[in-house]
Amino acid sequence: MAETYDYDAIVVGSGISGGWAAKELTQAGLKTLVLEAGGPIDPRSDYVEHVQPWQMHYRGMGNPKLMERDYPVQSKCYACDEIGHKFFVKDAENPYTTPEDAPFNWLRGRQVGGRSIMWGRQVYRWSDLDFEANLKDGHGTDWPVRYADIAPWYSHVERFIGVSGSPEGLAQLPDGEFLPPMQMTAVEADARPKIMKAFNGERVMTIGRVAILTQNHNGRRACHYCGPCEKGCITHSYFSSIASTLPAARATGNLTLMPNSVVAEVLYDPKQGRASGVRVVNALTQSETQYTARLVFLCASTIETVRLLLNSKNGTFPDGLANYSGTLGKYVMDHNFGSGAGGNHPGFRDKRTIGNRPNGIYIARFRNVRSAHPDFLRGYGFQGWSGRGGWDRGQWTPGYGAAFKQSLIDELGGWYFSAIGFGESLPREENRVTIDPSVKDKWGIPAARISVRWTDNERAMEKDMARTMAEMLDAAGFENVRESNDMNPPGHCIHEMGGARMSRKREDGVLNSWNQTWDVKNLFVTDGSCMASTACQNPSITYMALTARAAAHAVAAMKRNEI
Repeated sequence: MAETYDYDAIVVGSGISGGWAAKELTQAGLKTLVLEAGGPIDPRSDYVEHVQPWQMHYRGMGNPKLMERDYPVQSKCYACDEIGHKFFVKDAENPYTTPEDAPFNWLRGRQVGGRSIMWGRQVYRWSDLDFEANLKDGHGTDWPVRYADIAPWYSHVERFIGVSGSPEGLAQLPDGEFLPPMQMTAVEADARPKIMKAFNGERVMTIGRVAILTQNHNGRRACHYCGPCEKGCITHSYFSSIASTLPAARATGNLTLMPNSVVAEVLYDPKQGRASGVRVVNALTQSETQYTARLVFLCASTIETVRLLLNSKNGTFPDGLANYSGTLGKYVMDHNFGSGAGGNHPGFRDKRTIGNRPNGIYIARFRNVRSAHPDFLRGYGFQGWSGRGGWDRGQWTPGYGAAFKQSLIDELGGWYFSAIGFGESLPREENRVTIDPSVKDKWGIPAARISVRWTDNERAMEKDMARTMAEMLDAAGFENVRESNDMNPPGHCIHEMGGARMSRKREDGVLNSWNQTWDVKNLFVTDGSCMASTACQNPSITYMALTARAAAHAVAAMKRNEI
């Protein structure tokens, strides 16, 4: 007699990867339950991108007592402000611990859509320079996939979400399927050829590749350049799971979405050798429920997924579910970032920007591409922006009255430019997540203990970031060029990765080449925890591509009765 389940598939998490899992599985005909730890979101009432400072009680400066009490960690993110804090967790309800000498900023959003509401929207394909790096320099384990395996899935994702950008023909930064690019400012367009000429074409500045629409696409409207995307987008012009993947899943009639559902444990059937479902705590009532499914996808975000697997230990897997390799929780990474340079441009006083472009420029990786750098392995890219001093300079400019206010709009300040580097950190076994022996969250679930430290490789890279960005600004004719050596702690980039990495062999990692756990064949992991390295590019589009690919594999395996 066939075994019965509540659902064909369970997806834990409704953010970037969870939304993609929901879309792909439901469109393949699977009755799919999506469990979200946070509450529902209604863009019509919850998005606040058009709320102006004069409409806020603290004029956008925020209530310091509230932020200190409820959001001491989350407020380290620029998006967690007076009105944006609604999209971030309360730290006291969601504790984690770190060693005293290893701070880690774990920045989180728990609501339907997860961090896809507040993310930076920058999307860059990886290349074989990235997928082959571990094998070539011996740090970490070899990726079980290469660019050719993922390229069709990058295209699949880009065609659906809409990515604006400009092709550059760079091997280390593969081109994608782009909508028309956003326009560079006058100083950016002027700097681009000067930088390329000064550095023999090795340093290429392009407009950011961004998941924001420059033309109507798939039923969503083109961006109108209001700017504060991190507070939502009522026109759905940028990709989020709320705007794109979850509606697509809902349209199939196969989606059940349950907010306020905190997954405490993945249930394991030792007789079948399978994940049988999940144990869920209701976030509002503390009541517990179990749901069963033939297939389970974990998309809760890197550290939450690792924490869930570690908390799902059992007699078969005493050190965490699917942890035969002993690598679960290890090799946790983030992008090291913060160093760079800025400067002022003396020209183009007759040029100004229109609207608030929600994008910047990108300078593709150039270190350790053609030749080896003597001081560090791997590489980095830059993200930057330019503009002119506007009305906000009235905060420090003497004056008053109507004429003064009008001058702040009409008589703009000079052009400025700033850029910071995003570097690839090395995968290291000692950088890891474990379970704290005594601390629990509001729902009684043991909390994560995060121990991640930068090493000399990341510190040497940060110094080089500041120097090379200053070189480029000098070459482009900027004045008052200033280096910045502001290295942030791990986690602050919000690109945490690893902990349940993919590998070529069972003993080297948690997941195989299809994001399927080696040890539990119906359990898949497709969020950032699956990553075996970080590259230097923003990782979200790689999560999306891997998720779509894994879902297709899982559905095919189910049809063959292998799962």
